[in-house]
Amino acid sequence: MENWFNILDVDLLDTPALVVYPDRVKHNIALLKSKVDNIDRLRPHVKTHKCKEAVFLCMEAGISKFKCATIAEAEMLGLCAVKDVLLAYQPIGPKINRFIALIKQYPHTQFSCLVDNLDAAKQINKLARENDLMVNIYIDLNVGMNRSGIAPVAAFELYKQCAGLLNINIIGLHVYDGHLRDEDLTIRTQRCNEAFEPVEKLAEQLKNIGFDPIIVAGGTPTFPIHALRKNIECSPGTFIYWDNGYGRTLKEQVFLSAALVVTRVVSLPDETKICVDLGHKSIASENVLDKRVVFLNAQQLKFISQSEEHLVLDAGLNHNYKVGDLLYGVSHHICPTVALYERAIVIEDKHTAGEWKNIARDRKINI
Repeated sequence: MENWFNILDVDLLDTPALVVYPDRVKHNIALLKSKVDNIDRLRPHVKTHKCKEAVFLCMEAGISKFKCATIAEAEMLGLCAVKDVLLAYQPIGPKINRFIALIKQYPHTQFSCLVDNLDAAKQINKLARENDLMVNIYIDLNVGMNRSGIAPVAAFELYKQCAGLLNINIIGLHVYDGHLRDEDLTIRTQRCNEAFEPVEKLAEQLKNIGFDPIIVAGGTPTFPIHALRKNIECSPGTFIYWDNGYGRTLKEQVFLSAALVVTRVVSLPDETKICVDLGHKSIASENVLDKRVVFLNAQQLKFISQSEEHLVLDAGLNHNYKVGDLLYGVSHHICPTVALYERAIVIEDKHTAGEWKNIARDRKINI
């Protein structure tokens, strides 16, 4: 739909602003559901949206399991009374205490976390024993990301050791292959299958000695590959809002852009340049300058420079831009962009219609 993004009462909107289109969010959730044979195999990651309203839309669609990366995100899910939450992180130091407090504060939610070494597992087990709890864990596997996790070939012994700890309930295996982002789906599939092969061997070994591990695998790039496997839980996150980065590289996934940044022209520095209020503080800036945002209504603009509060663009000679003009941008990387905003303004029927608080952008909600 042409100019689907236009906001008719945009004069009420202070900029820079993050705006969200719930109808498009619902479309993306429905599309995600259509890609799996069983909705129980979906465990979407909430790191992208960080708000309760998006969680509720997923729950209304029948999704009951979620994944997160921080204690605040986990608590947000507890506040939503989610059934099953995986903290895809190994809690260390004070974070273990916070995780235990989370379990006690929200007993209606089953929380689990990751472990990739025995010392961490023993620390969790000790605190669980002191609090008369059983803590659910998954073994975190490194299949090439080389960020955290243990090699599958070494995880067999760790799995057995964790199973021997009296206050730990070992549930399964966690596999994140976020390094696999080939534009060619055939190549991405081949690399994904190669990375997953040792995981399958490990799972078979564990089954042979009486375990039945659940496997949570993949993110957005490998979602269509893991979705075709049997009984594997899939945990994409970006799908819910989508962004230009994945939109350009993952052509086989046709999710809709559902969250934009809106910015205003605030100055005309010279006869060819315009300056908008979209600085480093308002858009994810870890990529090179021309891979931070694409303006849907001004794709011809060239990027000149960016600072904390400003973005300077070349509009060419004889351009028609005026101070106050609006640009609607698709972030190249939506997840860290959302984290820069405390709220997303809801757009329905081309009008502002409330807001979604990104409460899990904070490091702490209550716990």
